[in-house]
Amino acid sequence: MRRFSFAAVIITLLIFPAHRLFAQGKDSSQEKKTIIISHADRFTNEKKDTSELFSATGNVVGSQGTTLFYCDSMVQDRKHNTVEAFGHVHINDNDSVHTYSDYMKYIGADRQTFLKKNVKLTDGRGVLTTNDLSYNLNSKLGIYLAGGKLVNDSTTLTSTEAYYHGDTRDVTFKKKVKLVNPQYTVTTDTLLYNTYTKVATFTVPTVITGKDKQQIHTTDGYYDMLNKKSYFGKRSELVDDSTSLVADDIVNDSSGYSEAAGNVFIRDLKQGYTLIANNVKSNKKEGSFLATQKPVLIIKQDADSIFVAADTFYSAHLSALRKERNVPDVLDTTDLKKLLQLKPDSARDRFIEGYYHVHIFSDSLQAVGDSLFYSSEDSVFRLFKNPVLWAQESQITGDTIYLFTQDKKPKRMYAFENGLVLNRVGKDSFYNQVKGRTINGYFKNGQIDYVRARGGAENVYYALDEQNKYIGVNKSSAGAIDTYFENKKPQRVKWISDVQGNMSPMGQVNHEEIKLKGFRWLDNIRPKSRYDLFGETK
Repeated sequence: MRRFSFAAVIITLLIFPAHRLFAQGKDSSQEKKTIIISHADRFTNEKKDTSELFSATGNVVGSQGTTLFYCDSMVQDRKHNTVEAFGHVHINDNDSVHTYSDYMKYIGADRQTFLKKNVKLTDGRGVLTTNDLSYNLNSKLGIYLAGGKLVNDSTTLTSTEAYYHGDTRDVTFKKKVKLVNPQYTVTTDTLLYNTYTKVATFTVPTVITGKDKQQIHTTDGYYDMLNKKSYFGKRSELVDDSTSLVADDIVNDSSGYSEAAGNVFIRDLKQGYTLIANNVKSNKKEGSFLATQKPVLIIKQDADSIFVAADTFYSAHLSALRKERNVPDVLDTTDLKKLLQLKPDSARDRFIEGYYHVHIFSDSLQAVGDSLFYSSEDSVFRLFKNPVLWAQESQITGDTIYLFTQDKKPKRMYAFENGLVLNRVGKDSFYNQVKGRTINGYFKNGQIDYVRARGGAENVYYALDEQNKYIGVNKSSAGAIDTYFENKKPQRVKWISDVQGNMSPMGQVNHEEIKLKGFRWLDNIRPKSRYDLFGETK
């Protein structure tokens, strides 16, 4: 269709003098509110009821202030300052927001548009599409209520409703909201998204599913897609096929670093471990974590879970110890040599260090120590620096104690360098005592069953008759001494090699003087319940 010539425009102005296209004679403020049609291939004018309709057809160009309108045809009601546009509608709002549709109704006084069919709105960062959109050119607010989609680079957002704020580039999505990204998918009922910063904000129950199937359940938080940082609050939960984490606050970044703070609760569903702390920092790339602020590790068993507390827990892959690193003084590096030569297994390639004020509690045994090393490879608790182990009515001390477990139950213990076993006899202040350079103890059904002391072995044994009356006291030494337990108490003693000693009547014994070197009855520091580990009483 050929364009209007300059002469044709002059003729048109002469024919329609009362409806001049450029609203001459009006003040500037009124002119800003008036829709001006600056170009079209054909113009017509008709009166309808009380309105006078001005029509423009073919390559129509209109404007209002800095906003430009393009379409195939346009009908203008000058009395009510409204416009209807048809076909290839394009609104250019000050070169910042562009809107396209098949149909538009525009109210000039309010600068309100209503667009239908194949609607597209873009701010240069994201593209919003729908079939029904209202957009106000003053407030820069765009709304759809019957379904739509926003595409921002590799992120796609769909919802039933959306509210777009052009000034801030914030979009609030509501009802059946779904965000799809190559790395994750988000489903929720309400989501705030900024097309410039690419930050998604969550304020209602939301599920985020990663490509590795890990899920995040949250009601409060945000994800910064540009900087790959996230925050989740209000007891958010992270879940995968083997682990769940719940905390008051959780932060992550692109380096793989994350931090959970406030009543942190981590459960390893495969290994049966639970970690409770007030702060846990982790490094996903290294597979390590650091737990502080009253951390407690719980190893679940069928009927007798093990609770372990320390000032700090550090855990990483055991295979990392094969690489050069500074090993803390709490580790016995000589003992670890065999362990480090084992081939790593993904399920068993983990160690846990607990250092300072270590406490262990289960119904069948308790322990304290300065520091601890535990390996999933061999299921051994290594307690360092003057540890103490209690098994029922027996107390075991040594420079170092190893507690071997099988199927998460105590199987054997090993105390070396100044090993000493004490067992209180009845309610009296008498103690059966076994001392040796090394002490091996064996458990049966979680109960201590047998103890062997070797290397300068000594013992003090209070013999009882069938009525549990004292017969006398045996103090002796041997190359090795075996003690057999029944009903949690020593019932039989066997001396092996180089035996020396004798039985003395009770009245001839100074019970203080026969106490073996290193004797310390430490029941006052023994954990009495799991609540002691949490700093609670019950």
